[in-house]
Amino acid sequence: MLLQENLAETATRVADVDALQDGTTALWEAVMEDWPESARALVAAGADLWRPLITGWSPGRLSLAGPTPNLFTLPDGQQELSDTERAAAHQAHQLLAVLKDTHHEGLGLVCVAGIGAPEAIRRLDAAPVEGSRLHALQPPSWDEDLCTVGVTTVPGGCIITQPWGYAPQMPGVQKLLSAGTSCYGLYVNAKSGDQGSIAHNGIIEDWDLTPGGDLDPENTPTSQEVHQHYLYRYNAIAYACAWAGLHPADPRAVIGPPDIWVDLPDRDYWHS
Repeated sequence: MLLQENLAETATRVADVDALQDGTTALWEAVMEDWPESARALVAAGADLWRPLITGWSPGRLSLAGPTPNLFTLPDGQQELSDTERAAAHQAHQLLAVLKDTHHEGLGLVCVAGIGAPEAIRRLDAAPVEGSRLHALQPPSWDEDLCTVGVTTVPGGCIITQPWGYAPQMPGVQKLLSAGTSCYGLYVNAKSGDQGSIAHNGIIEDWDLTPGGDLDPENTPTSQEVHQHYLYRYNAIAYACAWAGLHPADPRAVIGPPDIWVDLPDRDYWHS
């Protein structure tokens, strides 16, 4: 990956400013990384702003969904963002503003579509934490019991969190929560980075995902996946919320305090 300060200088020295590396160009990278000055310099050096690169997306069209949508003038004949893409970009900017400071190592969560905290607690057969134990569930001296999770209703569904562990993302938890709906789990692993997973109607459909991570063109992503990746790059929590259609108005569902702390029943959540 080129550094921002080297990108414009490199553009003046290479024989082909649109040379491909891993399926994309330097201009694509400048747009993807939100480096507007570098992008302008590359275009001035002859880079093709409207060349389709990944699933039909060009650097120019991708920039229309970013924080500087007026960076370049859309010429006649070039496709604008659809109403759906424009709405998704607007939602992303709102989510990113709300959740910008919520990422921290060791956090586990699952975003569940379509159900609130009471229904989530019922599905998990969880018991409210009461009495003196509530005082231990405050930062920075978390109780750190892997059986204890926070549950919060948000517009669109609910978020189950554990600031110190992976419990919300355990397969057995997601299978219970996703009955008749879908959920996206996330564990911010201090050793290996963000780990995502998807469950639908009681079945784990995908595992070991990298929400907000690098896009791999060789995996032939869909047009929507390219768009979502650009909107939520480097913010796995916002990605998980958007995937499940959640719209938290503030970061409380992630950073706490939750609506309620509950204890999960003692069972095997990895093989159930």
